[in-house]
Amino acid sequence: MNIIIVGAGIGGLTAALCLEKSGHQVTLIEKANQLSEAGAGLQCGANAVRVFQYLGLNDDLERWAVKPERVEFRQWKTGDDLYSVELGEGYQRKYGAPYYHLHRADIQKVLVDAVRSKANIELLMGRHFERFDETDDFVVAHLSDGCALAADMLVGSDGIKSAVRKQLLGDTTPRYTGNVAWRAVLPTEKLPSNFMDTVVTNFVGPKKHMVLYYLRNKKMLNIVGVVEQKRLNYEVPSKSESWVEKGAWSDLKRDFYNWHPMIGTVIDAVDRDHCYRWELYDHKPFSNWSSKKVTLLGDAAHSTLPFMASGAAMAIEDARILQRAIDHKASEHKADIENGLLCYQRNRISRTARIQNTSRKFGTLYHIQHPLLLKAAFAGLRLMRGKKEDFLPEYDANTVLLN
Repeated sequence: MNIIIVGAGIGGLTAALCLEKSGHQVTLIEKANQLSEAGAGLQCGANAVRVFQYLGLNDDLERWAVKPERVEFRQWKTGDDLYSVELGEGYQRKYGAPYYHLHRADIQKVLVDAVRSKANIELLMGRHFERFDETDDFVVAHLSDGCALAADMLVGSDGIKSAVRKQLLGDTTPRYTGNVAWRAVLPTEKLPSNFMDTVVTNFVGPKKHMVLYYLRNKKMLNIVGVVEQKRLNYEVPSKSESWVEKGAWSDLKRDFYNWHPMIGTVIDAVDRDHCYRWELYDHKPFSNWSSKKVTLLGDAAHSTLPFMASGAAMAIEDARILQRAIDHKASEHKADIENGLLCYQRNRISRTARIQNTSRKFGTLYHIQHPLLLKAAFAGLRLMRGKKEDFLPEYDANTVLLN
């Protein structure tokens, strides 16, 4: 088939490679003139890494990856241990694939290099998708330069403000969640030696939390801080939910004033001109995201708060299941696109909705105000550990049965 994918983010690039592997011709439409190094760290569990292994990309990613030993949750001021989840070699033995920390730009580079090596994938940069026309036989993507591209199928992987979704589902304006996120990346040479073990450290406290973890063979530290902020009273006003918008370092310092000394050390080491802040938006889970020839993928279909570090992983899973669903509903001579897209949607909607809903709940957990209630909540989480922790990594998009 000829397939158009709108959006060359992590999900769109992965989908292009998966669909090309099944023999399809793919055209990727990306509005950016170039794919820059914007972004910061991503956490990729076994569920995402297995898809990269299927695509033969794991060796390239391994060169950049950090494999954390565990996730630690600590009290915001004292640093007291509240809860931990083991990762490392035990995690890899249990789930058959490692847990990676990767810079978004490194994943993007590996995916883009792979895309550009495929004769059956065309990457069109600096092209703005405007709308589509759909018939029983084909779909046409109209671009802002007047170009019209016909294909058998179209995939909207164009993010939370998806133009494809707007036409497909109508008014689906994302909602502001009352949370603002800070992010920054800094060289570890700016930090004291042995600053932190090879772990994810999540400091949680009243109406905010901050996560720290290493990137690029521990040469960089990734920082993500989330603050409940109903009224935006920052020195540099926010213009949008863009995660490449700069924020004032003084506001970051104020938001985490008097937190644990590790947090103060990190904030003091951040480059004043390279800290970023964006408002967090999401949608309630949709009950449908496909038509006969058009579907959605990643944040366009199921935008997710970052409290489970699974937004990118869900898009990566989507890509593999979309490919398998299309192949599953194809006869020897003809693809049944409509039923393929329904199969894809049916096999993704409940899982992604669960991630969306659970992420919101974790946001509430991380921001409990009273210290005794915070300890009690994590003690309860400790009692429930087991299958709930398996829900994310045990999912194998390569082999899970499609219904």
